[in-house]
Amino acid sequence: MKITSLTLYKVPPRWLFLKIETDEGISGWGEPIVEGRADTVRACVQEVSDYLVGKDPLRIEDHWQVLYRGGFYRGGPILMSAISGIEQALWDIKGKYFHIPVYEMLGGKAREKIRVYSWIGGDRPTDVAHAAKEKADAGFTAVKMNATEEMDYIDTHSKVEAAVQRIAAVREAVGKEFGIALDFHGRVHKSMAKILVKELEPFRPMFIEEPVLPENNEALREIARHTVCPIATGERQYSRWGFKQLLMDGYVDIIQPDLSHAGGILECKKIAAMAEAFDVSIAPHCPLGPIALASSFQLDACTPNVVIQEQSLGIHYNQGSDLLDYLTDPSVFKYTNGFVEIPEGPGLGIDVNEEAVLAAAEKGHDWKNPIWRNEDGSVAEW
Repeated sequence: MKITSLTLYKVPPRWLFLKIETDEGISGWGEPIVEGRADTVRACVQEVSDYLVGKDPLRIEDHWQVLYRGGFYRGGPILMSAISGIEQALWDIKGKYFHIPVYEMLGGKAREKIRVYSWIGGDRPTDVAHAAKEKADAGFTAVKMNATEEMDYIDTHSKVEAAVQRIAAVREAVGKEFGIALDFHGRVHKSMAKILVKELEPFRPMFIEEPVLPENNEALREIARHTVCPIATGERQYSRWGFKQLLMDGYVDIIQPDLSHAGGILECKKIAAMAEAFDVSIAPHCPLGPIALASSFQLDACTPNVVIQEQSLGIHYNQGSDLLDYLTDPSVFKYTNGFVEIPEGPGLGIDVNEEAVLAAAEKGHDWKNPIWRNEDGSVAEW
């Protein structure tokens, strides 16, 4: 079997899908994307496609090594996201070739279902108590929300109080057992993060995510001194080498590799194994499309230290198209009592609705994240 073509589809709301075809009629799907840089990642996939055409798609590890190590410069979001989408599609092909799910080739099931959480509140979190109650009534057992809007290095106590009031309202609305994850989104600098984690702790967040930007991960040591809340980070780390120092430092409780950014399914399996040796759990990052989520479920199925899975149904980014719109059978992601059963189909376990993809690709998208500024006009983190 040989790879014959790689075709890319830029589809709303902000995704990039990849289809890899073979001379035996078996095709696989992947999701190589950096949100806001879809055309750049597409160019990267196209640039490496000449190497892949004519190759055996089953030699996934060897192709990964060539794509990662074959150039002088390694890593980073663009190259790693391109590799991730290619790798997902190759696993999809391999599973279909052997008529088994990907997780069967990675050790088999470690669980029957995986807990998922749902997003509420938008970029500038509002009306979160009502939204959380709706998710609880819909059967979810956990939500995630942005903790705050933009924050300067030293900012007002009113912003801190607003963040406290939001989580207090959510906690009151859903009760003490419901999971509430707070995403700082890298918007907060160390000086304000120390204050926030201390003030938010009484409401027992499920975890606090990206309390500082990943380039400032050394600050996690200081932040950890001010809270007993679990600290999560990792969506902007690429490959196992990006996680090595983070795990060695020992201040993170949950890491969040993104299977469309961190090297794909097997690379994230390796990252998870590294984390397990440090008694750290995994909550894969996935505010993306159905192919990325299907890939995540394959990892979740065979990885014992995964604790919860992000998914994008109804997320504020999904305007015009949503998670289930590109699947032939959306019931494969059926949410029951806050869990999704592990898909049993071959490969990634989903059937992509190619007609819907082709129609959506005619529209395309040009999604870019907003640029935020502080009150004085200086650039703030989004």
